[in-house]
Amino acid sequence: MILIPVIDLMQGQVVRAVRGDRGSYRPIVSGLCAGSNPVELARALCSHCNSRQLYAADLDALMGGPAQVDLVRAVLQAMPDLELWLDAGFADAAAADALRERIGEHAQRMVAVFGSESLRSRLALQRCFADGRDAVLSLDRRDGRRLDEAGCWEQPALWPRRVIVMTLERVGADAGPDLETLREVRSLSPMTQLVGAGGIRNPADLARASDAGAHAWLVASALHDGRLPPVPR
Repeated sequence: MILIPVIDLMQGQVVRAVRGDRGSYRPIVSGLCAGSNPVELARALCSHCNSRQLYAADLDALMGGPAQVDLVRAVLQAMPDLELWLDAGFADAAAADALRERIGEHAQRMVAVFGSESLRSRLALQRCFADGRDAVLSLDRRDGRRLDEAGCWEQPALWPRRVIVMTLERVGADAGPDLETLREVRSLSPMTQLVGAGGIRNPADLARASDAGAHAWLVASALHDGRLPPVPR
């Protein structure tokens, strides 16, 4: 199982995500390093997971505010080998392209994550992954309800090669992974690389997720709490 560490960014720092209730997030307390500085935590997380990929959720942008452009740029500058998966509430491909332009030269290592909770329409979904664009789709749900104005869940023919299955109420909740939904998505598109998100507590959960068909999993809380050992190099 591939581990992709996660940082949730709010007002210039890393916060601890719990059940997708973004208004209640507080600065992270981590066993991997002191403080909530995004660059330091990004380095610590990627080192622990032996990962060159990092998922970042720009919560300011996801809640309707301006994107944290300087912060994203700083992480990319500090980690020249990093592939940064960024969810900044992109409504369409043009929004992601505009952010790339603002980030500048380092944006070539940014992979846009288009969340079903944010995409504006089916046409936007089609254009996000056209012309070989290297991007990721996140199929988002909370409390059994799909967050999906654009109808992404019902259009597997339009999905890219990598799809996140995001169960928001499991994030930071110590509730175990949502393998039922993962299997549901896998049945819709067996050849898609599925990346789970939310609920991982320990190595046994990772093994179960792998058996259910997950290619990788987004992880944060279990890393900060010391419940997942370092990935060997």
